Amino acid sequence: MRIGRQHSAMGKSQVVVLTADAAFEEQARATFGTSQQIGLTVVSGTIGTIGESLLLDQATVAVIDLDASMPGEMEALERLMARIGTWPPVIVVTQSFDETVARTLLQMRVADFMVKPVSPVELVRTCARVTTTATATANAEKTESEIYTFLPAAGGVGVTMLAVQTAMLLLNSSPRSKTSTCLVDLDFQHGACADYLDLEPRLNLSEIETRPERLDRQLLEVMLSHHPSGLAVIAAPNRPAEMRSFDPDVVTRLLDLVSTNFDYVVFDMPRTWFSWTDSVLLGSNKLFIISEMTVPGLRHAKQLVEAVRERLGDGPKPQVIINRFVQKMFSSGLRKGDIEQVLGDAFACCIPNDYGLVREAIDRGVPLEEIKPGNNITMQLKRLMLPQPAAKAAGEGAVKKFSLSWAR
Repeated sequence: MRIGRQHSAMGKSQVVVLTADAAFEEQARATFGTSQQIGLTVVSGTIGTIGESLLLDQATVAVIDLDASMPGEMEALERLMARIGTWPPVIVVTQSFDETVARTLLQMRVADFMVKPVSPVELVRTCARVTTTATATANAEKTESEIYTFLPAAGGVGVTMLAVQTAMLLLNSSPRSKTSTCLVDLDFQHGACADYLDLEPRLNLSEIETRPERLDRQLLEVMLSHHPSGLAVIAAPNRPAEMRSFDPDVVTRLLDLVSTNFDYVVFDMPRTWFSWTDSVLLGSNKLFIISEMTVPGLRHAKQLVEAVRERLGDGPKPQVIINRFVQKMFSSGLRKGDIEQVLGDAFACCIPNDYGLVREAIDRGVPLEEIKPGNNITMQLKRLMLPQPAAKAAGEGAVKKFSLSWAR
């Protein structure tokens, strides 16, 4: 479905009017034809006869004059709306109108409908209003965050390291400029993201817990930590002796605000399941479960995959990453084939073990690439996280943006 806004070569607003009514055609020409800022195209005929041949690729708004009492007209309009999606916005003008027609037009997602006679002023205002609304909606949809969530299957499996390195990859995923990326540490008791990046954690949920509505873009900026690379980080001070759960509305509002202000958001999840965990997982575009190459680790990963699938239903499909993988040619231990057999289609990849490199990166608070460009860990993450050139050539293009709706 095509959602993006189309622009004409001349930069004008392009109005396309389809009508078989000579009087309405004359009115449209008189209303729009004299403006230097509006390009007008009038197509004579009905939607039933013109149908698929109606070209709206360069239109800013379309005005369709139809006879709603004719079933063929409504069916042709439905096919048109299915073809063009939400852009350009379509205004329907009709002479016969009732509750059934209104319901049908709303189901087709037309931008507005008007009943003849239509005054020129009202027609212009309606065109301007629906165009502004549709443009704002399209821009909002295009700027929705891509959400990457990392969930540990057991303790100490390296989930924070993978979340940090993925955030760094996404930050630099554009060849021309850095994309706005935020790393969110949702382990409010034992979080380590800020420590890994040598940053001061600035998130104070207690300050906004009593009044979640206070959290806006300005307050969010105060609670952000900024890495020299350009990565934004949201992390709370470590409180190992305090075990508490925050109001899910506070966490939900925080995540909703973050998701509308960054291109990419990476969540580092705690192992404990809280009342807001389902909301985070449901809002994710990609969900990764991190485990290690041991029998208990694989067992925990498989159990967590099954639990997530049961709770989320048609939500994001969990993928398992086996961290610190070491392939030994002559060993009676686990092999990659064993992992694939246990996890099935949930298996994503294995991340090679390089303890010395990871330890140095953590101690210095820098990405792995800064210490050793082209290292095996980063290359494996790139293959998993970023679109590959072959996929682009096949028409997949850049990372797709999806709307995020936090379930309550």
